[in-house]
This record gives sequence, structure tokens and C-alpha cells, in this order.
Amino acid sequence: MPTTTVPVPVPDLGTVEVTLTDRGSGRPVLLLHGGAGPQSVTAFADRLADEHGVRVLVPTHPGFAGTPRPGPLGTVRQLGAVYAALLDTLDLTGVAVVGNSLGGWTAAELALVHSPRVTGLALVDAVGIDVPGHPVADFFSLTFPELARLSYADPERFRIDPTSMPPAAQAAMAGNRATLAVYAGTAMTDPGLRERLAAVAVPTVVVWGEADGIVDVEVGRAFAAAVPGARLELLPGTGHLPQLESPDRLLAALAPLLGS
Repeated sequence: MPTTTVPVPVPDLGTVEVTLTDRGSGRPVLLLHGGAGPQSVTAFADRLADEHGVRVLVPTHPGFAGTPRPGPLGTVRQLGAVYAALLDTLDLTGVAVVGNSLGGWTAAELALVHSPRVTGLALVDAVGIDVPGHPVADFFSLTFPELARLSYADPERFRIDPTSMPPAAQAAMAGNRATLAVYAGTAMTDPGLRERLAAVAVPTVVVWGEADGIVDVEVGRAFAAAVPGARLELLPGTGHLPQLESPDRLLAALAPLLGS
């Protein structure tokens, strides 16, 4: 899928270059990736466009996958403002925003900008809120086998050995981790976000893998309770990355939001 780079003017940040892919036609869906990078949603974006008849835009968060990140851009709230400005730049309306992990937190921040262009929200195993007794796993201290064990219901299907990857791929992975730390910090939470979610004013579904060991299901329940009128969908046999592990279940959970 070819990529394009869109210069986006953002208040207080200047012009931010946003790299994105665009596939399908119909209602626009902004699909926001997590710390695993844009490749973690590529196959799901194809299926979403094909099976739901929607237009799917997948931006790369600036700093991921080797893209530039302007120095002043360093918080998830700012990243939400970048994507609000992107929707203005592209003149999109009726946008459903779907975000996984860091992308879910970013989607929530985008909804809180109250752009009239956003009309639906899906938070998929999102990080960002503080739930006492249920911290986000210490991602940056985990080995890759530990990360796989916590991320998937069936980790053997997805286990990788990063030492076997080409040097460029290893460097890109390290760059993604460094960028994730800039945006989310080591705790991957904003202490004020949970309370601010009461201001979300668009139909919202919270989708959670029951086997998520990165952010457990109680965090999903807390997200759903914090957003007025939000619907909670739990996915059995699924961990932190439903778009990779259980794409059929995730597609079904998103169908009502997308009107398909």
C-alpha cells in the first residue's frame, strides 16, 4: 500500500508531517496503531476496508517507523490535536476513530478535542487511564518472550526472535520503543484522563481481549464506565492485539459502530 505525507498545520506545534496510507471508499475510518507500529494494523486495515465497505486511513504516529517527530510534539494529548488537524486538512466528515493500545489513548484524546468531524469512537485495549491495582505492564522492562506472553492468548503463534531480524528492522523497533516512551512515559497513563473522559460526546465502543496481560480487562471496564453511554465488548481467546490475534471478532465488535 503506497504511503503519502500530508503537511498538517497544528496550533502551537507548527506544521507536522503525517505519513499515512489510504485504502477503500465510503465512510472514513481513522485507524490508530499502538506501540507495535503501523505494521501491526496493516492487514486489519485491508480487511476493514474490504469487509465493511469503508475508507481506512492509517497514519504513522510521528517518530514511528523512521518518520520525523518535531521536537515540540511529545504528548498523547498533542498527538490527538495533530489528528484533529489532519481531519480538517483532509476535509473529512463522519469519521469513526479506532485505536489500539497507544492508539486507543490517542483516539480518546482526539474525541476530547470535540472535532465535529468525529462521529464514532472505538477504544481497543487502550492504555492511558490509571486504575488502582491494575497498572499497565512495565513494557520497557519486559523481554520479548515476556512481552509475547502478556500480549497474546496464544503467544506461540506470535513469538519472534529480534536477534534474527535484519539490522534495519532492529533499529526501527528500537526507534519505535524510544518514541513510545516519549509519548506515553514509562507508566503509560495520564492521571487526569479517566475523569476527562466524561466529556466524550460521540458513540463509543470499548473492545477488550479477555486475555490481555498488558492492560487487563478491569481497565477496559473502567474505560467503558468513564465514557458516557459506552458499550463494552469482551473478546474471548484474545490478548492485547485483537487486530492480529482475533481479527474476525474485532471486525464483528466494530460493525455496529460502523453501521455495517
